[in-house]
Amino acid sequence: LHHTEEYHDNTSLIVRRGQAFQLKLTFDRELKDNDKVVLQLSIGEKPMQSNETLVSMNLGSAQNPQRWCANISNTSGRECLVAVTSPADAVVGKYILSVETGTHVYKPGNKEVYMLFNPWCEADSVFMPDDAERLEYVLSDTGYLYVGSVTNIFGRPWNFGQFEEDVLESCMYLLDKSKLKQKARGDPVIVSRAMSALVNSNDDAGVIFGKWSGRYIGGTAPMAWTGSAPILQEYYKTKKSICFGQCWVFSGVLTTVMRCLGIPARSVTNFASAHDTEENLKVDIFLNERSEKLDKMTSDSIWNFHVWNDVWMKRPDLPKGFDGWQVVDATPQEMSQGIYQCGPCPVKAIRSGEVYLPYESKFVFAEVNADRVFWLVKNVDGKEELIKLREETKAVGKSISTKAVGKNMREDITAQYKFPEGSPEEREAVKKACSYLTPSNLAVCEDTSLLPPLQAGIQLKVEGEKALWLGNPINLNVVVDNSSAGMWTINLIASCQLQSYTGKVEANLGSIKQTIQTEAIQLPLNIAADTYIKTVTSVEDELLIKVNIIAEIQETNEKLTDELTLTFQYPPLKVEMPEIAKIHEDFTCSFIFKNTLTIPLEKCQLHVEGLGIFKMNTINQGDIMPGRIFKSQIICCPNKTGKKKIVAKLTSSQVKGISAEKMITITA
Repeated sequence: LHHTEEYHDNTSLIVRRGQAFQLKLTFDRELKDNDKVVLQLSIGEKPMQSNETLVSMNLGSAQNPQRWCANISNTSGRECLVAVTSPADAVVGKYILSVETGTHVYKPGNKEVYMLFNPWCEADSVFMPDDAERLEYVLSDTGYLYVGSVTNIFGRPWNFGQFEEDVLESCMYLLDKSKLKQKARGDPVIVSRAMSALVNSNDDAGVIFGKWSGRYIGGTAPMAWTGSAPILQEYYKTKKSICFGQCWVFSGVLTTVMRCLGIPARSVTNFASAHDTEENLKVDIFLNERSEKLDKMTSDSIWNFHVWNDVWMKRPDLPKGFDGWQVVDATPQEMSQGIYQCGPCPVKAIRSGEVYLPYESKFVFAEVNADRVFWLVKNVDGKEELIKLREETKAVGKSISTKAVGKNMREDITAQYKFPEGSPEEREAVKKACSYLTPSNLAVCEDTSLLPPLQAGIQLKVEGEKALWLGNPINLNVVVDNSSAGMWTINLIASCQLQSYTGKVEANLGSIKQTIQTEAIQLPLNIAADTYIKTVTSVEDELLIKVNIIAEIQETNEKLTDELTLTFQYPPLKVEMPEIAKIHEDFTCSFIFKNTLTIPLEKCQLHVEGLGIFKMNTINQGDIMPGRIFKSQIICCPNKTGKKKIVAKLTSSQVKGISAEKMITITA
């Protein structure tokens, strides 16, 4: 009834608040009417009755049914069945149980009672009415984290593992480490905000040490993780931050922590996600005269994707209308109230531009709805001159994604975060958000949706494969089309760069610069594989190709820009095993990979994990030459029944993460 039977710790009592649970008491004799029996539950170092961190319930007296109460439901000889009901706002955490009879106090061997949030209880502020949604957002221990680019989205399998060994203990440890007052631990608003801070290590030696340097000596590269449980288990064991994580790792772990505590949660990916450091709802992109992006000019950035979380709860601390999904983000980007934490921020507030509401609503609004401004940095007489190229109102916040309820597929939830781009409602939301900016930032936040059409009628685009096989040359065409009657003189520059998913430039691969007079033309942009392979091999992050183009029309002094993102493509990793197996009986799981690329893959490692089957394991595969096949096998012995998923990931110096998964049904 409490939906806690999947938790690994089956010796302690794990219950959800606002719902009755039963205790069986066995005495040395039958109870008499005048016997005094007091059931006591306490939590924290200094439990007090005034804030219900110390609860005493006399089994023989009438009690207020709105708060804690315990009643004898059945007696049989020396055995007594007691029904205990907690309030729907009870403190969440680990209670110590004791029973007082006259002058004696009894503490059972498994004296701890774990109290969790209860999405099944209407009076609980995390109540979620839909059964299928509760199954997905609370009980599901596997899922996907969506990554890639707007034009090439793919799901990365992730094991949340909230029921695995020591994960609940790790969450209890985090609650204690949060130093929240005990009563505050019953408020999902406060708890989710505290966990967004504790999942990163920046202020409080939290769970994960974030790193974006591209080199991860002394820890696990972010791309190598397949799930949250190994991270939380190691953290609980060592009490030291685990190296290393990036946004999807922070999100995956925060989903695990929230679901483990009973707060409905989902991992959410925002593609073309803005990081607005100046709080003016604009992100400035600076290009040099070769159309190459200049990182040093600004701390603003647009990430190819960013993964955060939504948590489900009522918001009694806010005006009406902002219950439901709330954004929380454990990735340490900006400080809030002196520490790296973000949220909870109502998704409905983001949609309507109500950025005055707590917490970090301005920051989140900018992530999905900032304008992008391109600047050309020209060298004029030894001084840098900035020329505004274009301002885009529809470039940020694309294809906001999460796993669909009950299906292994992506759901686009962009409409929950924003009105259709360019619609009157969306522009009104931006206008409203701008009205809450500081006076200095308000001056640069203006509606630029109605830009004048170009006099010259020139269009730019890049043609070529959108996905590139690693090791192949890059062959693209820059296309200039002229839809107007006249001829124009165009100064055209195009560049090709290797970037991380956060927009950090890792290498300049090449550029073209040409003045053309034409109605229409195609210019080839070709990059040899050797030009990028060395950088790809030396950096442990997954990289992508970014092409930027600038066209200046001499006759009208108009300027155009365009860009293209290319992602690398890899051969598949296959998982072979039976569809059905029996609990406690061995079966064989095989992992097969053929290197169909033209380059060798060096220092290959296979990372595998199967919840309820085996813990995360890393198998060294050495170097895999072009055309070679490896086959690795694991003998598995499942210890849980039900549908289980095995997740595998192959990493190497060249390939940062090829994922595969397969389901198996374990029967009794």
